[in-house]
Amino acid sequence: MSIRKQYLKSRPVCKVTFRLAGDSAQAAREAAIAGDFNAWSLSAHPMKRQKNGAFMATLDLEAGREYQFRYVLDRRTWENDPEADGFVPTPFGDGHNGVLIT
Repeated sequence: MSIRKQYLKSRPVCKVTFRLAGDSAQAAREAAIAGDFNAWSLSAHPMKRQKNGAFMATLDLEAGREYQFRYVLDRRTWENDPEADGFVPTPFGDGHNGVLIT
């Protein structure tokens, strides 16, 4: 798993590329990114499977903000990215959300 950030000079936007690889990706049929930037939608930001089996997606997010997010595999399994900038407890008390600082 990895996260890459690219800040645009022309706009206050951060292009964030999320990459989900390894055993989690290999076992999943589909993956998406859910977070407070898309009202935790399971379908708003699907990830595309790469030739090597990893999933990838790039989102344009407003720079200078913090976002909570998680990966959703097969619309039922929630995964964190260990390379997130931090972690906070979920409001449900059943785990943690990753934090992304742009």
